[in-house]
Amino acid sequence: MPPRTTPTERQKRLGSELRRIRTAAGVSAEFAAGLLGVDRGKISNIESGVRGISAERLRTLACNCDVTDEAYVEALVEMAQASTGWWERYRGILPQGLLDIAETENNAVRMRGANTVHVPGILQTAEQATAVFRAAVPALPEREVALRLALRAGRQQVITGDRAVPYVAVIHEAALRMQFGGTEVARAQLKYLLDISERDNVTVLALPFARGSFPGAGQTVVYTEGPVPQLDTVQVDSTHGPTFLHAEGQLAKYRAQLDLLEGLALPPERSREFIRAIARQL
Repeated sequence: MPPRTTPTERQKRLGSELRRIRTAAGVSAEFAAGLLGVDRGKISNIESGVRGISAERLRTLACNCDVTDEAYVEALVEMAQASTGWWERYRGILPQGLLDIAETENNAVRMRGANTVHVPGILQTAEQATAVFRAAVPALPEREVALRLALRAGRQQVITGDRAVPYVAVIHEAALRMQFGGTEVARAQLKYLLDISERDNVTVLALPFARGSFPGAGQTVVYTEGPVPQLDTVQVDSTHGPTFLHAEGQLAKYRAQLDLLEGLALPPERSREFIRAIARQL
């Protein structure tokens, strides 16, 4: 397989999983290279995501590293298969981090998230998303705004399309009261939240100011569950783009954080009543 100049987050994740398998078994890179019939440098490239690995070699490595979890191995094989998605049409014209978000969501079997300032991007109307994009510093050209809107629309198919996955969103009252784009846009955004929360796969939980302190204040977190627990991923947003976390301790921390937030938030029907009340106040 030819080397890649810029591996995707999914490709890098596969490499890190293969490195973890090898080191946990106490297998050296030299041994792995001999086992797979490649030179030592290619092992490093595979583990950094720069090079791919065939299904046969991946299974050979897993077997010789005493990996007995067949579901995990087959999930890794699936990751190793060369595949493209609808987001690839934006490669080279939008930041790779945005495409990595789309690919990560596309491969999730369940999603959870928490937002304090913005309504989750995957739940934003086109009008509110436009207002958010136009608030960027430095200002984005209109063509860039249009491209990001198109990508956002594609991402929303994860929860509204034929293969809609379960999604739980905890949204703080601050985000619900923000008026990106003005009062009418904000009111329409709240109506959309109410409408989409009626879907069987979407749960919107409101976290009122009155709940007081809560973990992870101010941080946007998305937890995507993979086909097996070992392949779960946490995405944390920043002004410089998304950061993807998948160390076992990090996953446990954010699962606990989201559990606490969901426990603090209002239940679904009370959340809808809360959102309706805010909409009436706008």
